[in-house]
Formats: sequence, C-alpha cells, structure tokens
Amino acid sequence: MEDRIAPDADTRPGLTVERLAVERGGRRVLSELSFEVAAGEALLLTGPNGAGKTTLLRTIAGFLAPASGRIALAGSSGEQPIAERAHYVGHTNAVRPTLTVEENASFWARYLGGSDGRVRPALDRFGLASLAAIPTGYLSAGQKRRLALARLLLAQRPLWLLDEPSASLDASSTRVLAGVLDGHVAAGGLVVAATHLDLGLARSRELRLGFAAGQA
Repeated sequence: MEDRIAPDADTRPGLTVERLAVERGGRRVLSELSFEVAAGEALLLTGPNGAGKTTLLRTIAGFLAPASGRIALAGSSGEQPIAERAHYVGHTNAVRPTLTVEENASFWARYLGGSDGRVRPALDRFGLASLAAIPTGYLSAGQKRRLALARLLLAQRPLWLLDEPSASLDASSTRVLAGVLDGHVAAGGLVVAATHLDLGLARSRELRLGFAAGQA
C-alpha cells in the first residue's frame, strides 16, 4: 500500500499558528504561542502534563475555539476548514466494540471520504488483516490503538494531528507507526504529534510547551 498520501506539489500545505491563546474553564492554557510547520515536517509537542499539548492539537483540529490568535493551513481550496484536511487521533481510539475490525475501518473510510479499497491495505500495514472479522471488543489495547491509527491510511489528508500515538503499542508496532509517519512526511505531508516518548522518526523537530513559556 502507498503510505505517502500527501497532496500534490502545487498545493503543498504549511501550518501557521500566530499568537495563539486558549482558555479552558476560565484558565489560560496557552498564551501568545506562535510557530510554523512546513510541508514535509514532523513537529513533536513535548512538555509536562498540563502544559497544553492536547489543548493545542484540539484547537488546531477545530474542536476548541481560541481566545485569540490565528491558525491557518495553506494550500486549501475555497473555505475548506482545517478539520476537513486533517486526521485527528486522540487519546481515545473511537472504535465500536460490537463491530468487527473491518467494519470499523470501513465506517471510518466512508466517514472520512476515503474508499473501501484502502481498508484491507491499511489493516495489513498495521498487522490487523488476520483479525478483520473479529469484533473489536475482543482486541487488546495495543490492537485497538493500531486500528485507530489505521485511519491515517484510509483517506488522504495532508495534516496529521496525533495525541500520544504510540500509547499501548509495543516496540514492533511503534516501528510500523514510525514508518507510516516518515512516509507521509517524505511525501510532503505534515505531522504534529504530542508525545512523551521517542517515536523513532527519521527526522523531526521539537516544540516544548511549559509553564515558563506563558502556559498556565
């Protein structure tokens, strides 16, 4: 399966965050945060718990409204929101236990605007093809995480927003994930991932969030 599913060269995106401030529950979580991620880059968000990594990802994805600042993804056509050009994989795996592995993947392929032809290759890439007919409720935590990550390969989206993507993965599965992320970046895609662990990427840079940098 072709992992490199980034956009064409003439629409290569770039993510810009300018003077972003986010408040949650009356508390300022992020303040005056600015950075850019170019096409073909992986940015790893690090820092202590509570520093705003998840909040930042959810704000970029459009789930949270910023108090101030600007978030833009270049290369879009019309008024297409970032949410429609990004994959977001959060802490929860968003799989239905009563559906089989393949049925879960097929749902996400349709929901994300992908094709059923991507389902089996995506499952195979994450070592789940032999479990396609098994109800997801019977899977281990690591297998459920791999199924959630298989969504990345079910539809073409230039921006991948990942929150602790290697959670519950063993060393072998983490290497598979690294290969998928490296392929996306090498093709001009963008990855922004919050992590406490080394993901083993071929090339990445770090943005450390912390209370001393204006976060509360």
